[in-house]
Amino acid sequence: MGHESVSTWHVPNPTVLGTRHAVSAGHYLASSAALAILDAGGNAVDAGCCAGMALAVLHADEVNFAGVAPIMIRMADGTTVSIDGLGVWPAGIPADLFQREHGGTIPRGLLRTVVPAAPDAWITALRDYGTMSFGQVAEAAIRLARDGFAAFPLLVDGITARQRGYRNWPANEAIYLPDGRPPRVGERFVQTDLARSIQLMADAEAATTGGRVAGLEAARAVFYEGELAERMVAYHREHGGYLTAADLANFRCRYEPVHATRWRDFEVLTCGAWCQGPTLAQTLQILEAYGLGGLAHNSPEYVHLVVEALKGVFSDREHLYGDPAFVDVDIDRLLSAAHAAARAAGIDPLRAHPGLPDLVFGVPQPLPEPQDYDELPIVGEGATSYVCVVDAWGNAFSATPSDGASTSPVIPGTGFVPSLRGMQSRPDPAHPSGVAPGKRPRLTPNPAIVVRDDGSVMPFGCPGGDMQVQAMVQVFLNAFHFGMPLQEAVNAPRFSTWSFPNSFAPFDYLPSRLFLEDRFAAGTIEALRTRGHDVRTWPAFTRDAAAVEAIYRNAGTGFLEAAADPRQPAAAYVS
Repeated sequence: MGHESVSTWHVPNPTVLGTRHAVSAGHYLASSAALAILDAGGNAVDAGCCAGMALAVLHADEVNFAGVAPIMIRMADGTTVSIDGLGVWPAGIPADLFQREHGGTIPRGLLRTVVPAAPDAWITALRDYGTMSFGQVAEAAIRLARDGFAAFPLLVDGITARQRGYRNWPANEAIYLPDGRPPRVGERFVQTDLARSIQLMADAEAATTGGRVAGLEAARAVFYEGELAERMVAYHREHGGYLTAADLANFRCRYEPVHATRWRDFEVLTCGAWCQGPTLAQTLQILEAYGLGGLAHNSPEYVHLVVEALKGVFSDREHLYGDPAFVDVDIDRLLSAAHAAARAAGIDPLRAHPGLPDLVFGVPQPLPEPQDYDELPIVGEGATSYVCVVDAWGNAFSATPSDGASTSPVIPGTGFVPSLRGMQSRPDPAHPSGVAPGKRPRLTPNPAIVVRDDGSVMPFGCPGGDMQVQAMVQVFLNAFHFGMPLQEAVNAPRFSTWSFPNSFAPFDYLPSRLFLEDRFAAGTIEALRTRGHDVRTWPAFTRDAAAVEAIYRNAGTGFLEAAADPRQPAAAYVS
């Protein structure tokens, strides 16, 4: 994809190439559903929304239909938008609630609820940039929830690891622990209530006599003002939650600025500081300012440099990022060449920084107490999924749906958990990403798209919480600095720093901690330890190292190149 190819990592799936359209999603049934939409004449937005809703069924423990769904769309004419797909804290929640009554923690349960955003995000994207109805696009999700699908190892492992959480609420337990236990691989996993909830929305659309937009609004109204809203509100009222009918009825996802940052002959398009999106561009800029020349792929010198750049960026994220509607985030300065140069100048090529580097500008926040675990603790809801699509007209779609169901209750009869993403806000309202009524948590999911000067386009992203941007940076550089074919860029061994406060409650801080998949060259671990990194290893192809999906519309060859990460049951399909 640019330079001479380097060593490859052999796994069954090669880069797939097509000439018409392509989809890559975190589960193969979501990819096949999206491909069917494309084959039926839908565009990238129709197909992406189809896959996104299907992922809420298939990755049932990692993506929630009523969760979050940030979306980036780049139309063939160059129009690029991002839809935040992220809810806000209820209007009635006291900003100091968690400091005053919960010891500075965000407890499991209803209190971490923010307004569910994903249904509105999909419908907003369909309304403004799609061509199909909600019923057409949601049909696969309804069918997969109603008829079930074969439980796969990632789902089984996730439910097994989180089963104590599911047992806290009978409605959660009934879905995730049928027969009182986690599902076994190959068993049919059914979500009857969720199928009914989505079907209610489709039925309302079908009963509408107006046009496509009126139908989409009717489907949306069922969730935000109709029966599903009433069930959510009644449960919160009865169990001490704060979500109200007004919170739901007044909610709309927001179109937020897309930030374009130069990297060589690319524009890197990221979401804003309401999520961690800008950290992708910041990291690439710092590495470019420092210089990657002469560094061998995944050598100790290269790993050290990328990790130290990430630490500086995560310092900015920790101290400065927050909902721009509430916090004055100087995004232009953060994405400037001068800031990248200042961060690059702070990197010591021989010694790891023991924690987060100091800020270049701005007001630092207090850091949590450092922790020391042999392994990363299981974060209750740290997982996510991802889908990207490029259609025959050249439209590109990138979305990162998320939210699980083990740390907050399923609303009985609905099959879903209203977004528990409040766990990504800081309990202290004085923090830039602290709690406040109407404020958005600082989100980890961050879909991205890159555009090359020759007209090539690549939507890409992944699950993985704080690993997301780290994996995206590595895959991007594998492809466009080291010249690997796209699938090999995805397959290549990954590394991961955790030398920052985790983005999820309880915000564990593991200074100097570095994980490597166990496919690195002999001697790399010891060389990194001599630089001061606290190195641990992961198994090969672990989902802990995230799972990147990508499609590269190569203007030079005319081919669509699609890759799916073997670290999850993802699939890339082309036509």
